[in-house]
Amino acid sequence: MENGTTEYVNGGSLPAGQIPEDANEHCPGPEAESAGKTDACEGCPNQQICATAPKGPDPDLVAIAERMATVKHKILVLSGKGGVGKSTFAAQLSFALAEQDKQVGLLDIDICGPSIPKMLGLEGQEIHQSNLGWSPVYVEDNLGVMSIGFMLPDPDEAVIWRGPRKNGLIKQFLKDVYWGELDYLIVDAPPGTSDEHISIAQYLKATNVDGALIVTTPQEVSIIDVRKEINFCKKVGINVLGVVENMSGIQQPISSFIFKKIADDGEEEDVTEETLKSIQTHSPQLLSLFAYTEVFHVTGGGAEKMAKDMNVPFLGKVHMDPELSKAAEEGRSCFTDPKCRSSASALQRIIKKIENITEP
Repeated sequence: MENGTTEYVNGGSLPAGQIPEDANEHCPGPEAESAGKTDACEGCPNQQICATAPKGPDPDLVAIAERMATVKHKILVLSGKGGVGKSTFAAQLSFALAEQDKQVGLLDIDICGPSIPKMLGLEGQEIHQSNLGWSPVYVEDNLGVMSIGFMLPDPDEAVIWRGPRKNGLIKQFLKDVYWGELDYLIVDAPPGTSDEHISIAQYLKATNVDGALIVTTPQEVSIIDVRKEINFCKKVGINVLGVVENMSGIQQPISSFIFKKIADDGEEEDVTEETLKSIQTHSPQLLSLFAYTEVFHVTGGGAEKMAKDMNVPFLGKVHMDPELSKAAEEGRSCFTDPKCRSSASALQRIIKKIENITEP
């Protein structure tokens, strides 16, 4: 411990040079070559971390630091639970920054579920190599992308890798991809607090990473896991830049709704055409309004209260928007589509806050 901060083994969650309090008797120590592998380690809650973490100084960390020296800001996008829109947020954040003439890189380290190539409209692209290293795949001249998705011969092929092989690819992405001069490197991580998170924290530790953005939905089942994600960041020394509440209710123009009449027997009848005609005739001003409703049952105050309780910034809410979902499916920016104005304006407010934090 130095200046009130705890040094962690290889960027992981075990204090360097210390035997964890919950370790088994005869623990060899988290930095020992036999850590996590001896009979004394059987059943220890730290066994997997000790076994998979590299031992001793890693010479590749110097190469990573040199490669990252040309990147001004490095931001991780995390979530406690899958399916909360983390990759959509990472993709749209990258689009927004690039549209402001920033030099942007988007690194997808979700090894088993790489969705970034589709969300950037880059499916079917391949990685090329030069004397400078691996070249990112470019959406625009100032927006490059790297993902394992570019390496798979079949997009439906499952990636069934154990931790060490995942860690090896993440390390290779960081030390071998030639980004050039970047204003922002956005790193889209898988959900949870797994090997990939320990690795990225370890590898970026000495590169002055700005911090993490954490994406959640408002219901408590997601918030529970986000608390764990925030505690993980605190343990490994990653600053939490803020929390974003995604899918915070649904909001869309009344004119885009489908109206149905449901009979007592459950039979549905589409009455959209006559309903919109009636509104146009009797209250045409209503057609310019947006309708909003909650989607998830929120019991604990949602992400805003959680962020306040855990003393981390709350950056804002993004409503569920079918047009944003469509933009993500089609691999394009939502900010150039007038139909996306509800979600785009919410995202822009959040992104402005991120810029103010990283470039005060």
